[in-house]
Amino acid sequence: MSSTAHGHAASVGNGHDAPAGHHHNPGFIEKYLWSTDHKMIGFQYLFTGMAMALIGGFTVYAFRMQIAFPGMSIPGYGRVTAGDYNALVTTHGTVMIFWVAMPVLIAALGNYLIPLMIGCDDMVFPRLNRLSYQIFLVSALVLISSFFVEGGAFGGAWTSYPPLSSKSQYNLTGVGSTLWVVAVALEFVAFLLGGINFVTTVMNSRAPGMKLWDVPIVVWMIVLASILFMASVGPLVAGAVMLIFDQNFHTGFFDPVKGGDPVLWQHLFWFFGHPEVYVVLLPAMGIVAEVITVFSRKRLFAQRTVIMTAIAVGIISFFVWAHHQFVAGIDPRMANVFSVTTLIISIPVAEMVFVYIGTLYGGSIRLTTPMLWALAFIAEFLLGGVTGIFLGASGADIYFHDTYFVLAHFHYTFFPIAFIAVFAAITHWFPKMFGRTLNETFGKVHFWGTVIPFNCIFIPLFVLGVRGDHRRIYDYRHFPDSMQAGMQDLRVFATLSLVVLLAFQVVFLVNFFYSMFKGPKAPANPWHANTLEWAAPSPPPHGNFPEGLPTVYRGPYEYSHPDRKEDYWPQHIAPEGA
Repeated sequence: MSSTAHGHAASVGNGHDAPAGHHHNPGFIEKYLWSTDHKMIGFQYLFTGMAMALIGGFTVYAFRMQIAFPGMSIPGYGRVTAGDYNALVTTHGTVMIFWVAMPVLIAALGNYLIPLMIGCDDMVFPRLNRLSYQIFLVSALVLISSFFVEGGAFGGAWTSYPPLSSKSQYNLTGVGSTLWVVAVALEFVAFLLGGINFVTTVMNSRAPGMKLWDVPIVVWMIVLASILFMASVGPLVAGAVMLIFDQNFHTGFFDPVKGGDPVLWQHLFWFFGHPEVYVVLLPAMGIVAEVITVFSRKRLFAQRTVIMTAIAVGIISFFVWAHHQFVAGIDPRMANVFSVTTLIISIPVAEMVFVYIGTLYGGSIRLTTPMLWALAFIAEFLLGGVTGIFLGASGADIYFHDTYFVLAHFHYTFFPIAFIAVFAAITHWFPKMFGRTLNETFGKVHFWGTVIPFNCIFIPLFVLGVRGDHRRIYDYRHFPDSMQAGMQDLRVFATLSLVVLLAFQVVFLVNFFYSMFKGPKAPANPWHANTLEWAAPSPPPHGNFPEGLPTVYRGPYEYSHPDRKEDYWPQHIAPEGA
């Protein structure tokens, strides 16, 4: 498709007949509840994800307090029973991965940024886009409803291993377990629809002159993540159907007594579950790339290498899933194969991180709040990657498996992805989203009040894991080996650090919602960035570009160019004399 055709594809594909910037003014319901505007749908995903994060945060508060102060009545919750504990742990993991990280990193930011950053007026399938959010909202409501049925919310862990998940006499949450599976399946359908939209829009609706290499890294990463998700989710959807049948119709897909195999679920789950890590990692890496280039005033070092590396990561991610199953009875020779692939995939991910460090080297660094979050992502994620090397070795994993070492490693990878990168994105694009600026002082208070307690939570858990502390234990007083000198003190310290971290999120919420309505007005391009979203008004109107779609003349990272007086050169600004 020619560059000119690219520039007009959005207005043809999305059903808007009027020129960009001349759309009718929708009413309240059409604008906020039944919108096809990609920006409003992005906000719907964002605010739903924030609401679900409150649920995920409350559940972890409740069960961590039970671990630190077993048997006590938890303020705001009450006494945590063994069944409550299982449901809280399951809900926390499920919500944070499927209803916080994915909707915010992929759906919210993808919906909001992709049309703006590629210079078009909307997604190519706006009604499909609306449907994707509506299905996602239904999935969230189904999950929440599981708290109110007989037996309560599902208590079979977020990985949902049979036979614990397939037999109600084991998990004691018969209806809740089925609602959990249905909610996850609906959520996957929503993201399949969204992924189709993202990929098609970027392929067909780029602004005139925008070649693929001119597409910003964060858009590349979201598209690659969508493709990765679509390629990996099929087996788990099939597994979810089989699990529902086992739960409700007494089939035996995962029941060895009836000829089934419980390990089959592990293969189906982790064949999706490990690419899923990279589904959320890639957008986070894209966000960090955008932020560090803007605030170090440098071109992204080895931009094409980063893109090719991201593609390689996606391919290799399909060959590492069984490192979750080293203790599940798989053939030790296959364990060796998956140990090797696990170590191999760490190489391109590390290369991407070092490319980012290379971008920072020699830059004119501005330590704004978004930049602090981006730098923290690099530091914390490196700790997660280094500790994963131990777990990738099958011999070491036999000892570490299902201990708090695994839990701490996972959170050192996932917390930077789901929260640190998200905070970098929100603080970076907030002026564009709402036309106002966040308070920098409150932003930095929130940053330090999050990063310091985060390390105080999980470094002690590494120590507990090395000492053999098994995860998912309701009351450690029942296990004398886990109550040796200092071990309970570490649990209390980690839990109190969690309470501090959660408390500092109030600072963010106050800053966010106050600034949304009362913050100082933001200029169109407060950071002096190059990408196309900053060419639109702040906040962008329906149609994004009132003066017509922009034309692209260069890549997105032309900072400190020797031929230009200013230290930035927006993609849509024509060269002198053109």
